[in-house]
Amino acid sequence: MKNRMLAHKTLEWASALFPLVLAIALFSACSNTKAEPSAGKVEETNTDPNVFTMKDPGQFPLTAVEIRKVSDEIHVNGVIAPDVNRSIPVVSLGGGRVVEIKAKLGDYVQKGQVLLLINSPDLSAAFSDYQKFKADQQLADKQLARAKLLYDKGAIALADLENAEDAHAKADADLNAAIQRLHALGGDVHNPSPLLPLRAPISGTIVDQQITGGTGVRSLDNQQALFTIADLSVVWVLCDVYQDMLPRVHIGDIAEINVTGYAEGFPGKVINISQVLDFATRAAKVRIELPNLHAIMRAGMFVTATFRARQPVERVVVPASAVVHLHDKDWVFVPLGGNQFRRVALQLGPQTKEGTQQVISGLRAGDQVVINALQFSTAAEE
Repeated sequence: MKNRMLAHKTLEWASALFPLVLAIALFSACSNTKAEPSAGKVEETNTDPNVFTMKDPGQFPLTAVEIRKVSDEIHVNGVIAPDVNRSIPVVSLGGGRVVEIKAKLGDYVQKGQVLLLINSPDLSAAFSDYQKFKADQQLADKQLARAKLLYDKGAIALADLENAEDAHAKADADLNAAIQRLHALGGDVHNPSPLLPLRAPISGTIVDQQITGGTGVRSLDNQQALFTIADLSVVWVLCDVYQDMLPRVHIGDIAEINVTGYAEGFPGKVINISQVLDFATRAAKVRIELPNLHAIMRAGMFVTATFRARQPVERVVVPASAVVHLHDKDWVFVPLGGNQFRRVALQLGPQTKEGTQQVISGLRAGDQVVINALQFSTAAEE
């Protein structure tokens, strides 16, 4: 009787467990019939987003990272600016109102050329003083001549002659001062006129103009430059060089300046590297002096500057195909052993003529990388 009861309970347990066993079997069957991943696809998910496990890593050939002597280059953007040592602001020593402008922004002017005419009360006052002092000087001449004649005849004392000589000397000094003031203002003693001509102090190009017809010109104490004239036979190239590149740029280096539309480059010399970085960009201004013999360079023109090291340097290089650009960074894929690869970010230098890519940081000599990074990246994302 007891055996029958035990057998009955065993049958009940088996009936209860059967659905659970059946479900496990069906789940296992579904898992076993799932399609196998392709040879190049990621086999399993990694917690590190830069580590990939590939089913068949043999389809991605590797190459060893090399060290080669290369010409170190930096490519930066720049802008043409006038050399401040060759730029002269033009101001008027006399106030008044502009009646005629004879030159404008962008014009090339010769030294001494009239830029504008000003109806100047200052010049009129200077002519008035000149004419008054000239009359005083003529009177002093006559009085001195009369005093000498009378002294020779014994009609006056020596003190009277000396007074006449002193008055004559003062009249000469006043007249000379009036003439110098007229010349400083730009007037001509032989052509009295209230029109003050403002002349170019040097030959060059007008790169700034702050005056228009009819404008009032204030006194010298509080007026700004009416024109700025620059000699553009030599210009500056102003470049922003970022902090990590600064150790590779030196005063005295030769930089090649390239201008859109011109096949050849123009050599310039680095003459200054700013000791202060821009707070926002963390870049320093590098100043290049550039001869402008054919007047190709114009103020405000954008150019590209290439800095080359004086001596070849040893640099890590990889095939250009081993680098892929993703998410605003440059990457290579390095084998970790087995089926795993790591994606490594690089700081790149220029590409060489042989088709290799210089690497500033991220790899060392002897490392291995996947030759075709784009193919690997595509397969990893499938």
